[in-house]
Amino acid sequence: MNNATGSKPRVGVIGLGAMGLGTATALREAGLEVVGCDISAEARRAFEARGGRCVAAPEALAELCEVVLLVVVSADQVEAVLFGEQGLVGRMPPGGLVMQCATVAPSFARRLAERLATSDLLMLDAPISGGAAKARSGELSVMASGTGAAFERAASVLDAMAGTVYRLGDEAGIGSSMKLVNQLLAGVHIATAAEAMALGIRMGLDPATVYEVITHSAGNSWMFENRVPHILAGDYTPLSAVDIFVKDLNLVHETGRELALPTPVAASALQQFTAARGAGFGREDDAAVIKVYQRLSGIDLPEAANDDGVA
Repeated sequence: MNNATGSKPRVGVIGLGAMGLGTATALREAGLEVVGCDISAEARRAFEARGGRCVAAPEALAELCEVVLLVVVSADQVEAVLFGEQGLVGRMPPGGLVMQCATVAPSFARRLAERLATSDLLMLDAPISGGAAKARSGELSVMASGTGAAFERAASVLDAMAGTVYRLGDEAGIGSSMKLVNQLLAGVHIATAAEAMALGIRMGLDPATVYEVITHSAGNSWMFENRVPHILAGDYTPLSAVDIFVKDLNLVHETGRELALPTPVAASALQQFTAARGAGFGREDDAAVIKVYQRLSGIDLPEAANDDGVA
């Protein structure tokens, strides 16, 4: 599917972390001209090693790209790459499209679309889900909302990066609202998976056996199946960090407060992630939330194997 002019747009991807790098690679392999951007030289080198082209600052994308994806972590980072000293806004030609893929408050997404419109820029509120593996294979779920013109401009990009695109409405904020529902469940499921594994280990069960049984039983969840292997391997290399769920579950909490809607289960999960962050695990994989239980009860968690394959 192509844009309105019948040609594929030049695409910028700002944020070359686990999700952004995979997405940029999938877009490039689909035949799109892609330029990556990240403040980290290491992240830029990772994309360049895959044949990609990179720049260090968002302003450098302004004249190069017609569509720019923001695959950053927070609203503060969105603000910086768009409106900061080296930001896109004021430099990107009129009619360009910003695809806002970060998890942000719905109210922020709505205001952002209004601000971009004053610079004659389109915005697609397009949070993503699926993890690094699906980003790399171009099979993400995209929870999108925006004008018909924004969807039309994004069509070839969405085709290349997504397995499923949920077209949720014509106003910014709807996509971000749906992402918060997802993040509530994701955060609760990770925290619950950690608690369940901690209980099993504390009762003397073999961790690998717990995983085998639960993944074939009614108590399974996608997050249990996806994150517990990190615990079994003793590998907390961050694919999605504890800090991310501190931020996202706090967004859930704040949005619930705005709506006068209690979110007690999400609040409990937020406390567990906050405890993990306070214990120094904030930059580790979100499965490291189980280390809170290790601190509290002294359970023995599986250890990473050394180079000889010995734990």
